[in-house]
Amino acid sequence: MKIGFDNDKYIRIQSEHIKERIAKFHGKLYLEFGGKLFDDYHASRVLPGFQPDSKLKMLMQLRDEAEIVVVISAVDIEKNKVRGDLGITYDDDVLRLINEFESRSLKVNSVVITHFTGQDSAKMFHDRLGRLNIKAYYHYTIEGYPHNVELIDSDEGFGKNEYVETTRPLVVITAPGPGSGKMAVCLSQLYQDNTKGIKAGYAKFETFPVWNLPLKHPVNLAYEAATADLNDVNMIDPFHLEAYGKTTVNYNRDIEIFPVLNAIFEGIYGYNPYKSPTDMGVNMAGFCIIDDEACCNASNQEIIRRYYTTLGRFAEGKAKENELNKLKLLMQQAKISPANRPIVAIAKERAEKTGMPSAAIELSDGTIITSKTTSLLGASAALLLNACKYLAGIEHDVKLIPAQMIEPIQNMKVCYLHGGNPRLHTDEVLVALAMLSLSDENCKRALEQLPKLKGCQVHTSVMLSEVDRKIFQKLGVDLTSEPVKKK
Repeated sequence: MKIGFDNDKYIRIQSEHIKERIAKFHGKLYLEFGGKLFDDYHASRVLPGFQPDSKLKMLMQLRDEAEIVVVISAVDIEKNKVRGDLGITYDDDVLRLINEFESRSLKVNSVVITHFTGQDSAKMFHDRLGRLNIKAYYHYTIEGYPHNVELIDSDEGFGKNEYVETTRPLVVITAPGPGSGKMAVCLSQLYQDNTKGIKAGYAKFETFPVWNLPLKHPVNLAYEAATADLNDVNMIDPFHLEAYGKTTVNYNRDIEIFPVLNAIFEGIYGYNPYKSPTDMGVNMAGFCIIDDEACCNASNQEIIRRYYTTLGRFAEGKAKENELNKLKLLMQQAKISPANRPIVAIAKERAEKTGMPSAAIELSDGTIITSKTTSLLGASAALLLNACKYLAGIEHDVKLIPAQMIEPIQNMKVCYLHGGNPRLHTDEVLVALAMLSLSDENCKRALEQLPKLKGCQVHTSVMLSEVDRKIFQKLGVDLTSEPVKKK
């Protein structure tokens, strides 16, 4: 993969910029952290060179000045909302986040449960946090929020919320996912700080859209693709254009809410320190792109991947047609199609020739390896073995896992576990390969190639099982699949 982003520069200038914003607000800043604080794989895909934990590393530069407040909505607790990428509920993810932060010596202040209206599940989670010696606060639903400014900026609005005691210059407000109420927590704290005579400010840290890239730049189009289910739309910031005569990019929700925020700020401070939604942001990612072409190519691939993901979800009844149509529109705007992903045609061609489900992988050197389903292995499992053999310099005809070892595993799957598919999945092949690596040098060399698959591109002619999808995800492989069920 060609590097297009200077990660070291990003960590340096981003932390410096946040320090400048803290100083602007009398040494106290509430920073709403949008997106993922770590494991930001979308950013690492569209900005090649961006490390998934870059934002966390940046924050660690400020660890002596920062404390973290984790926000979760009582509505999400009640619904047992699950993070799609991790498969865990939001309340469990709050505890995971706290453990991750504390393991890196970052101070976690507390958890704020928002949208609280007395939900029993939220009370149980509040009690659970207490047993773990984690401070927890309730913030309540305000009728007419965010438009009822008179009520919001009052003792019956923000003033009714439990006040979070903070001691450090930078208070990072983060959450397991969108819609948790991070901005409302920041504004509530500002209101209550102001009544106590404490001077503090607010800023927003969103990586995307990148405000100083063109509106239809592939990096920004890829952000729209990633949020197609939310129907976010990138827009020129009209407030910034009017105030400064400069064109910048923001997204519809921030632009739509800005007049309301303006009224809330005026209610708290008597004036608004910001003239536009762009002013509120602190993101410096756009200044760290060192190869625009590399980022454009990577972003175009991301749009195509998002299209295939949505195509599969649509086939399963998990996505709406308007979501799929939006991805098609974004590909048109980027002037791309699935044909811009070379392995798509190759995997489909192999499937047509063999009459069997097939797969293709593009390695980091541009080499494309293919596979097909056999009586012993699924196409994905065979693809991993073929790719590892190539990378290890092992002849293609060499059988790493002998048939006499595979057959007993198949017998167990069908006869004892009552499975319908005897072929080995990717996880089963890797376990077998690991066991054989103790006595077989070829297997050992093949196994050692797995880290080289990170960032490689894979396409399959059929939809994969959850097991195979997760193995590719853990290997860091970028996967797409045709919306075709296995027979």
